Amino acid sequence: MDADNFNETLFTKLTESELFKTYQSAFRCATGLPLRLVGPDTSVTDLLCLSDENSASFCEKINLCKSACAACIEVNERLMKEAGINGPTTCHCFTGMASTAIPIRNGPALIGFLRTGQVFHKLPDAKRFDSVAKALTRQGLKSKEIEKLRATYNQTRIVEPERYNSMVTLLVTFGQQLNRHVEKLALISEGSEPAAVAKAREFIDSALADPLPLSLVARHAGLSESHFCRVFKESTGLTLTDYVNRRRIEWAKKELLKPEVRISEIAFQIGYQSLSQFNRSFARFTGSSPTHFRREQLETVGTVQGNRNPSPKSRSNRPARPAMRN
Repeated sequence: MDADNFNETLFTKLTESELFKTYQSAFRCATGLPLRLVGPDTSVTDLLCLSDENSASFCEKINLCKSACAACIEVNERLMKEAGINGPTTCHCFTGMASTAIPIRNGPALIGFLRTGQVFHKLPDAKRFDSVAKALTRQGLKSKEIEKLRATYNQTRIVEPERYNSMVTLLVTFGQQLNRHVEKLALISEGSEPAAVAKAREFIDSALADPLPLSLVARHAGLSESHFCRVFKESTGLTLTDYVNRRRIEWAKKELLKPEVRISEIAFQIGYQSLSQFNRSFARFTGSSPTHFRREQLETVGTVQGNRNPSPKSRSNRPARPAMRN
C-alpha cells in the first residue's frame, strides 16, 4: 500500500473510531457548535456542501448556491492551508463568522483537520449585513434571495471570544490525543497488532454489556490465559480488566448526556454489576463521579445556549484573536 492510500485508510479508521465519535458527540452537545473531521484532500466545494449537526443555517443556505460561495471557498482554502503549515488556526470569513481548523497528523503526514466554528463573536449590526449583501450581489444573488438570508444571518450563534477560545483549546487538546491515537492505528494497520488481540478486541466490543472473564476472552482469541495476558498488555498497554473498563466508561459518557436516564440504569446497561462498582470505575478513569460529570456537561450546554443571544451589555468588546483575517 502506498503512502497516500495508507493515510486515507488511517483517516477512515479515525473517523470511525469510538474515541472520535464519543468526543464529537460530547463536544457538539456541550458547546452547541459543529465538529467534523475532514480529509486533507477534501475539496472545499465538497466540504461546504456537507451538512453538519449544529451548522449555521446561513452557511448551509449560502453553500447551496454554487455562484454564492466563492468567498467561502477562498477563505476556507486559506484556513486549511494556514492550519496545515502553522497548526491550529482561526479565521473570519466575509460574513464576520469565526471558523477554526486543527490539523491531525501521523508523524509529519497530514491525516485531516478538526473543523468547528460558524459563530459570531458579537451581535452584527445592520451595516454588517449590508456589506455581506453587497458581496453576495457581486456573486450573482438576487435581492429577493438575499433578503431571505437576513433572518438566518441574524440567528447565527454568538460566542464571546474568551469562551470560543476556551472551546478551541479543548479541541487542540483533543487533537493531540487523536494524534497519539493515529500512531496506534498506524501500528495496527502495519500489522504490529497480533491477530489474537484483534480478535479479542472485536469480541469485547460486541459483548461489552456482558461479563467478560479472562477465560472467555482468551478462548475467543485462541490463546491460553497466561499467553493472552502477556500479548494483550504488550499490544494495548492495558490489562484486559482496564481495557474493558475504559471501553465501558467511554460508553457511559455518551449515555450520561441523556438526562432522562438514571445513572443506575446506565451502570447496568454498560455491564457493571452494581452502582458502587460503576462509580469507582468512572472516578478512576475520569477523576469525577458520574453525577458530577453529568451535571457539569449539562450545565455547560445550558450556559452555551443561554449565551447564544446575549444582551448588548453582557457582550464582551474585546476583539477576537484570529490567526488570519479575510
